[in-house]
Amino acid sequence: MKKYILLTFLISYICFAQKTTLYTIGDSTMANKKDPERNPEHGWAQVLQPFFKDNIVVVNKAVNGRSTKSFINEKRWDSIYNKLKKGDYVFIEFGHNDEKIEDSTRYTNPHTAYRYNLIRFVKESRAKGAVPVLLTSIARRNFNEKGVLVPTHGDYPLETRLVAQEYKVPFIDLEYYTELLEQSYGPEKSKELHLHFKAGENAFYDKEKADDTHLSLLGAKSIAQIVIEQLKTSNDTALENIKKGIK
Repeated sequence: MKKYILLTFLISYICFAQKTTLYTIGDSTMANKKDPERNPEHGWAQVLQPFFKDNIVVVNKAVNGRSTKSFINEKRWDSIYNKLKKGDYVFIEFGHNDEKIEDSTRYTNPHTAYRYNLIRFVKESRAKGAVPVLLTSIARRNFNEKGVLVPTHGDYPLETRLVAQEYKVPFIDLEYYTELLEQSYGPEKSKELHLHFKAGENAFYDKEKADDTHLSLLGAKSIAQIVIEQLKTSNDTALENIKKGIK
């Protein structure tokens, strides 16, 4: 009986030990949403787990409205850093709220505070033996009257690219790939990727909704699929373990 209990414990321990945690940190474009059965809004990291086998556990720590600054100042990063272990992954996608220049609790200069906050995430993840992955902000649905998709994130994606290059961090250029996604749908049909409802059309909203930043379930799944495809095709050896966990 004792041998059976010991064997069961060892099997459970080995199975647990083999699991890799994938932390996702960022803003509302990634975050889990309340009342997911009714709420038409979804973050792309909210729908990421089904793309992985059981040995990869997605822990989505992205939070609505957060910038790199507020995420750090609210000790949200500390709570993740304290749990990080060797072999974990940290997917980092900020920028939407760092550009809120009217809000001192969130705004960061892209070339100074934003850059150094990203560097902090990278260095501290690596200090724990975890693998940081940098992602640029997803594109907004911002077509002009000529049908041209106009960027809205200023120099934040540039600084993400530069930090990834300088510190040799695995990198996914989500701004670029989501631009392609928006453009493939076009100015009108791309509304399906976001939250566009007439008054009374969706029970979750009590009035008309026209949101070109946040994602519908279709938009969230489409972007999660982009992330997975970029992982699959990456030649970065730091991503080998997580690639093996993709279904």
